[in-house]
Amino acid sequence: MFLAVPDDSVLPTARLLAAAGKRIPESIAFVHLSGAMPLDALEPLRARHPIGSFHPLQSFPEPLPPASLRGIVVAVDASSPLLRRRLAGLARTLGARPRRVGDGDRVLYHAAAVFVSNYLDVLLSEGVQLLEAAGWSAKDATSGLLALAEGTLASVRKRGPVAALTGPVRRGDVTTVERHLSALSGLAGARRAGRGPSIADIYRMLALIALEIAVEAGLEPAAVERMQRALTEKAAATRRRRRA
Repeated sequence: MFLAVPDDSVLPTARLLAAAGKRIPESIAFVHLSGAMPLDALEPLRARHPIGSFHPLQSFPEPLPPASLRGIVVAVDASSPLLRRRLAGLARTLGARPRRVGDGDRVLYHAAAVFVSNYLDVLLSEGVQLLEAAGWSAKDATSGLLALAEGTLASVRKRGPVAALTGPVRRGDVTTVERHLSALSGLAGARRAGRGPSIADIYRMLALIALEIAVEAGLEPAAVERMQRALTEKAAATRRRRRA
């Protein structure tokens, strides 16, 4: 039996089912669909039933047909080898690729999924807002940036994330990055008052991560030093002005 409930409801639901006792045959297995919750979320059922997890590495903003699982990874685990094999077999039947993800790795696995799925959506939203500030319609901004993102994903698929990195940080174009920061700093007050880090700070943070990848991709040390200085000295100066 699959428990398709929110994460916070897995344990309470397991307790309710466990209270049914012998009314549920011992042969019934219980499987949650959470990417982050451990098997222990089904602990109340473990004494009488096999328990497991089955998490498709896919986003579901709306109901999708089984065909949407073809080619994706499904994270599986179970309290017994038999149930684990059955869950892996189910994934293969759906056209997916099963991979065992145990409790020790589950949180990092799910955090990785959030970075790539949820935060990609966030980055696209930020990009759309920037183009809207430049006078674009939301429709045109979304369409243009989606085509860009899809091209990037295709390049990553073909070449890997290090070789696929492009842009001013990868090229060491410090002047371009400084112009970006100047423009974004002018938007900070209007767009993010009281809402956490400014868009310029987010740009700096991501650019510093991109710089690490650029180093791996072969950016020369002198360019790395200039870029590092531009990204950190400007941030320090901004913080000093804020405190003043």
